[in-house]
Amino acid sequence: MIATLLCMGIATFLIAFVPTYQSIGIWGAVILTVLRMIQGIGVGGEWGGSVLLAMEWSRHNGQRGLVASWPQFGVPAGLFLSNLVILAFSTWSGDQFAIWGWRIPFALSIILVAVGLWIRLGILETPVFRQLLSNDRIERAPIVEVLKKQPKEIILSALLRMAEQAPFYIFTAFIFAYAVRTLHMSRDLILTAVLMASCVSFVSIPLSGHISDRIGRRKMYLIGAATVGWFGFLYFAMVDTAIPWAVFIAIVLSLIPHDMQYGPQAALIAEAFTPRLRYSGSSLGYQLASIIAGGPAPLIATALFARFQTGYAISVYIAVCAVVSLVSAAAMPDYTGKDISLEYDG
Repeated sequence: MIATLLCMGIATFLIAFVPTYQSIGIWGAVILTVLRMIQGIGVGGEWGGSVLLAMEWSRHNGQRGLVASWPQFGVPAGLFLSNLVILAFSTWSGDQFAIWGWRIPFALSIILVAVGLWIRLGILETPVFRQLLSNDRIERAPIVEVLKKQPKEIILSALLRMAEQAPFYIFTAFIFAYAVRTLHMSRDLILTAVLMASCVSFVSIPLSGHISDRIGRRKMYLIGAATVGWFGFLYFAMVDTAIPWAVFIAIVLSLIPHDMQYGPQAALIAEAFTPRLRYSGSSLGYQLASIIAGGPAPLIATALFARFQTGYAISVYIAVCAVVSLVSAAAMPDYTGKDISLEYDG
């Protein structure tokens, strides 16, 4: 995990120094693409480890949903800080933001890397992992083994994220192009609304994780997937009015249905995999969703609006994602409150 932190952090820092097109032509874009790829590789290995560290250090089986939701807390925190920094530096640098102002936040990210490295160097391996070491149960090729032993859980983990990740990118990324270019609204209004939505997530993510400890991980996830399915229609009904207060409220509320899934999601996915395969299995399932859900979502939303000229077409897309997640979550094993330290893959 130290390697993934450095991989992601150093790549982020180096983006601040990517040469311009005027300096080296197309190679500037190539360098940026490579650095973004390295970032992605780092994040891909980061999530599973951070969730397992939190969850497997939990002292009580009945609190794993809450404890595992804290690594998920990084998404709204990052969303809030990144948009706040963009707002601050775009105001400070003015017309120069697109020239040099955007580079400063990337350069300052090295401070977070140093803090993260200091924290990580002080963290011990979890009791579950130490038990695997003592019993000599460490797999030499865990990815190959988990693909053999638990392919169903990998596929379900990816598919159940459809109703979480696709709407997230629509609510936090696509909305800027849609509201500003199509509805001709103020970018600062949308930016402020997304900032407020991320603040709401500071509460709704751990709260959803906590509720999943009480009513069950799978049940909480099903409620969240069903909620986001109908909320998509309410969301675009409010946004399409182009009335500032209606758009603002829609955006602020938009991450709550997402968080109802995102809070219990970490524990639901990680618990589904047996201990010796948990890191690889949960990471594979989680990151595959970026290919089928998160990455294509803004592109699909743009294409749907271009074809049908209505936001409700995007609402239908969100509803379809919700149906996929409902079916997948219903088929996902639920280990809420159970012992996850022993092998259970047969």
